[in-house]
Amino acid sequence: MSETLRSTERLPVTADNAYQRLLRRLERSTTWDGAIDAVAPVAHRLIAQAPVRRVFHGDATGVPLHGILTDVPFGAWFMAQFLDLFRDDGSRRASTRLMALGAAAAVPTAVAGWAEWAGADRATRRVGLTHASLTGLATLVFTASWAARVRGDHRLGIALARLGSVPVIAGAFLGGHIGSRRRLG
Repeated sequence: MSETLRSTERLPVTADNAYQRLLRRLERSTTWDGAIDAVAPVAHRLIAQAPVRRVFHGDATGVPLHGILTDVPFGAWFMAQFLDLFRDDGSRRASTRLMALGAAAAVPTAVAGWAEWAGADRATRRVGLTHASLTGLATLVFTASWAARVRGDHRLGIALARLGSVPVIAGAFLGGHIGSRRRLG
């Protein structure tokens, strides 16, 4: 018998820490249900056509498009913060451009996420809306960081970028949970 986990099997829950309890509470909470019912028809339109759905769901690669696209905004935003450690004008210009790249790349990443969300079960959708809210908030904060930098207020831009890291990391943890949940179940 193969030692590989089949997609129909679930890993045993071995951890019962605060994070795991939070995830279970999010999955069971009905707080998002009204919003889920309101946006689900729009999300379903994204995947209404089979060829488009196959691209979003990663049928050819085995990896959903959203999981691939997240590397661009995350990478841009965190590289910008790395460059913020340097005070030279070249690093400042590059970090400003990276903030803009991250904000622009967040749009197709979010669309791909909504397409993936459309095929999820209710518990996953609940966590998904929390994930989308956190990453949406982060995108707004990183966009404000870019705007401050363009206006010449690099110090404010740096502070906003650091602030934006908090919801983007929290959202990434939830996104990781969603991805592992979908692969396992």
